[in-house]
Amino acid sequence: MTTVLTYTFKKCTSEWSLRFSIRPLSCSSQLRAAQKTLAKPNIRNIVVVDGVGTPFLLSGTSYKDLIPHDLARATLTGLLHQPSVPKEVADYIIFGTVIQEVKTSHVAREAAVGAAFSDKTPAHTVTMACISANQAMTTGVGLIASGQCDVIMAGGVELMFHVPIRQSRKMRKLMLDLSKAKFLNFLAPELPAVSEFSTSETTGHSADELAVSRLEQDEYALRCPSLAKKAQDEGLLSDVVPFKVPGKDTVTKHNGIRPSSLEQMAELKPAFIKPYGTAKAANSSFLTDGASAMLIMAEEKALAMGYKPKECLRDFMYVSHNLKDQLLFRPTYATPKILEKAGLTMSDIDAFEFHKAFSGKILANFKFAQNYMGRKSKVTLLPSEKFNNWGGSLSLKHPFGATGCRLVVAAANRLRKEGGQYALAAACAAGGQGHGQLRFGNHLCNICKLYMFLSVS
Repeated sequence: MTTVLTYTFKKCTSEWSLRFSIRPLSCSSQLRAAQKTLAKPNIRNIVVVDGVGTPFLLSGTSYKDLIPHDLARATLTGLLHQPSVPKEVADYIIFGTVIQEVKTSHVAREAAVGAAFSDKTPAHTVTMACISANQAMTTGVGLIASGQCDVIMAGGVELMFHVPIRQSRKMRKLMLDLSKAKFLNFLAPELPAVSEFSTSETTGHSADELAVSRLEQDEYALRCPSLAKKAQDEGLLSDVVPFKVPGKDTVTKHNGIRPSSLEQMAELKPAFIKPYGTAKAANSSFLTDGASAMLIMAEEKALAMGYKPKECLRDFMYVSHNLKDQLLFRPTYATPKILEKAGLTMSDIDAFEFHKAFSGKILANFKFAQNYMGRKSKVTLLPSEKFNNWGGSLSLKHPFGATGCRLVVAAANRLRKEGGQYALAAACAAGGQGHGQLRFGNHLCNICKLYMFLSVS
């Protein structure tokens, strides 16, 4: 019996290693030579068919009377309509979120039921700070790779207007013990715990440490809304699906795209570290409500149903790093690693989509990459003509749980529009954790040759 089990285990291990291994390519020329054979017969190809999102809005505006699963449900419905997908083909639904609404904390299941999916379709909710949607996507990828599912709907949602406000632990204990309060601070609400300084504080510290001036941050912030407004006017933000707010008008566009001027920015006071801080309203993203989702399928299933996938996932990774003084520099650490793994250089990348909710974060990462990486060859600055050409999170804004899907779809759509070959996306997240994905365009739909997406903190 032992011999049989040993033989079976060795055989399965060999098959699994063949099925899921990634064969690294050592240089760009090898990648280009192998473009037509990237889809290996012994590896199940996993593709993204489409992606959608609600308009991203300032928290407390049109979405303030909704609950998170209302927005998540709208993206699921949008996915059904975009490529015309029957509900019954969905094997599993996964959503990411950061701040959970108390009564409907299992937002994935609530959204699925609300969108009239079969009650036999499993769903679960994940949280991983600002890469929660990325975790939802890659969890779905794992289910498909293991053969458990063929069709996954994955996404993320955030609705900041319903932050759960709790009494402090001391106050809760006090109420249970029915004793008298001795200190008024017992009455203070308990804020959600974090594992480091707030991202706004960390942005200020990083910018100060690396001598990123307020003017530099304002100049970068001036560029973003102009690009976003241009992309919106030209219809490039095609992943946005209209959302009918009950009792109100239909929302069709992001409401955070607000072009300004350096003169107007200069008049604003610091928003976080006062009175000398450099992060302020004009160069920071406001609290945002919104949702996004993607349709992920096994390639053979997508082709059998007549769909033309946008991209194919080949590899991904998650990383964690120092929380104290390098919390927001994960893109700088991970970018050269993922490029080396793929056999690419920065010059090979045609489209960069980096999530940063503050100007100071982006610019601090640039300087950190140049000065402190300690690499044999320095990381070159990202070319501005390829970087966040449709505005990025600073202008489109950042619903914590939803940004991951928006990044992936934006990079894919940019390559399609611009005729590019490679894309790199990156994001920061609280907790010093991160995630990277290697993607390439589906070889049959001929949109592009390789997608490489990276979400890191």
